[in-house]
Amino acid sequence: MKLDNHPIIGIMVTKRKFRKRILKIYQRYHNLKLKLYAFTPSDIHWKEQRIIGLSLKKGKWKQSSFSFPHAVYNRCFNKKLITIQRLEKVIGRNKCFNNINFFNKWDLYNLLKQSNLKPYVPDTFLYNEVKISELLEKYRLVYIKPIYGFKGTSVYRVELTDNEDIHISLHSLAPRYICRKNESIQEKLDELLGQKNYMVQQGIHMNLLDHQHFDIRVLVQKDILGKWMISTITCRVAYEHYFNTSMCESICDVAEILPRLFSPEKINEILQSLFEVSVKAAQEAEIQMGLLGELSVDFVLDKQSDLWIIELNGKPQKNIYKDIKSFKHKKLIYGRPVEYAYYLSQS
Repeated sequence: MKLDNHPIIGIMVTKRKFRKRILKIYQRYHNLKLKLYAFTPSDIHWKEQRIIGLSLKKGKWKQSSFSFPHAVYNRCFNKKLITIQRLEKVIGRNKCFNNINFFNKWDLYNLLKQSNLKPYVPDTFLYNEVKISELLEKYRLVYIKPIYGFKGTSVYRVELTDNEDIHISLHSLAPRYICRKNESIQEKLDELLGQKNYMVQQGIHMNLLDHQHFDIRVLVQKDILGKWMISTITCRVAYEHYFNTSMCESICDVAEILPRLFSPEKINEILQSLFEVSVKAAQEAEIQMGLLGELSVDFVLDKQSDLWIIELNGKPQKNIYKDIKSFKHKKLIYGRPVEYAYYLSQS
């Protein structure tokens, strides 16, 4: 039974200490008639079909025992579906979104490669199925990434230089290791990478902003009608002499960056592509990952100003937007997940 005919929406978080902070911000940016509470997977009492959750009641934080929500926004960072599947057995199928939000990059690459987004995806291979020396002969530059990775952790840049040395870099463009032409690059990398699963991606020679690397992050979210929409487009500008945009010097609205590089006509063309490709990428990801309500798509522009999809993120970091001066989209980025949960609760 809906509380006073108002749906109950749950936000599932990893730890109890995160409940208040996360709930506070999502509570602030919606104006729908609903009951919102935050809980962790261990707060679910399956036998009693009750959940111990935290909510804001008449301006006071209160921990209470709740009935199961009508829809759940998953803010845990997970690869497995067990808790979501159990929840949906009780509340109904497709009532939880962002089911799997820790994306397997290799699965997603294959999915996008088989779609009409293929032209936007760099050639990618499983590390243990290729010879790096051969790929370097072909591309001159490759990136080696963990299949499950985030924030640019353990992403290696490997470049074949004009004098046939191979430079291996981590975060910074300055090489951490130099492999001379008579040394085995494969041995060196095997030693560096250990047992983790990695993939190798064709390196894109990026269009730079005053000698600095930058990427374009598109936040795609579903709205109150269940439709994918673009909420915001930003650029992350890396520190000088760094390639890892996750450790960025600045984050700016895309409208601040593109005019420094392109004509108004070219900007319109790039923006139109960003909109179309990002929505299509979100639709494709949903085929692989199950019900999603938001994700971000990271692009780079090459020296010919063509767009390439570098990564999809299933749990977009929203705290990155706090550094943007006069950021106008806060209501959208925090309001839309609650609106989409409301939409699910009504169906």
